[in-house]
Amino acid sequence: MNKNSTSTRRGFLGAAAGLSVAFAITACGGGDPLAQNTSSGAAGGGEAVVVGSANFPENAILAEIYAGALSAAGMDATTRLNIGAREVYLKALEDGSIDVVPEYTGNLLGYLDASNTVVDGAGILAALPAKMPAGISVLDASSAEDKDAIVVTAETAAKYKLKSIADLTPVCSELTLAAPSEFQTRPYGLPGLKKLYDCVPKDFKAFSASSEALNLKALLNDEVQFADIFTTSPEITANKLVVLQDPKSMIGAQQVIPIIKTDKVNEAGQKALNNVSKQLTTEDLIALRTQVEGDQKMDPKAAAAQWLKDKGITK
Repeated sequence: MNKNSTSTRRGFLGAAAGLSVAFAITACGGGDPLAQNTSSGAAGGGEAVVVGSANFPENAILAEIYAGALSAAGMDATTRLNIGAREVYLKALEDGSIDVVPEYTGNLLGYLDASNTVVDGAGILAALPAKMPAGISVLDASSAEDKDAIVVTAETAAKYKLKSIADLTPVCSELTLAAPSEFQTRPYGLPGLKKLYDCVPKDFKAFSASSEALNLKALLNDEVQFADIFTTSPEITANKLVVLQDPKSMIGAQQVIPIIKTDKVNEAGQKALNNVSKQLTTEDLIALRTQVEGDQKMDPKAAAAQWLKDKGITK
């Protein structure tokens, strides 16, 4: 899955939507994540609720955190992880295959409103509720953020004296960029680079958001000279990459936020999810990704369980 998926989402519902979801998942390979639960939270014994996730590790960790918090609040929460791209999991939310999913504010708003130009966090949060499909609600956003960032190696930064994206302007035509394929059309992608920073790369190599390792490898091998990597990636610190500043705010805010099927998550459940948002920080996201994707190779559910315990949400 990819956090930046742009496909128009105003699809039909009901049986037809279910078929399209199943087809999309099958097309991605690996079977149908909606066919059965892949893991479960602690048995809450209450109203059943299914937490879904996109198919990248951070989102799966967040789904496990949400499920654990809902279970602690008395709901019978289970998870269905790695469902697919935004157009797939939002349809699943609409047709009731799942009831909760972690989202990212800026990309969600851009997906729901292709004409959106709002990039600041408060503005995005103000605009989102009116753009949500019928029966789907946003809850409280966390301060935790995972956004796209233009990064270079320390060697490239030194060679071209790069501190901000603006510094790319005089050398951009000499450099190759690697990014998720959607970067070619998103306002904060190639169009934004050209419009705001007069930067048109020599070449563009597309990677999926779920194959960030390939993106990173190309950058470290100097096959590409700058890349779009998410800010919570533990590889940024591990490889001493330089995140270029964005003085013209090309890239919008991307706060983590739970979205729910409104009639399936009761008041106690909504309070539990809002409490997760209240306590979740960007530093937490980086630490959780390091535990799961780093040398420790921690299971996402175990990492989520430890975070919930550390925050006093579970015992």
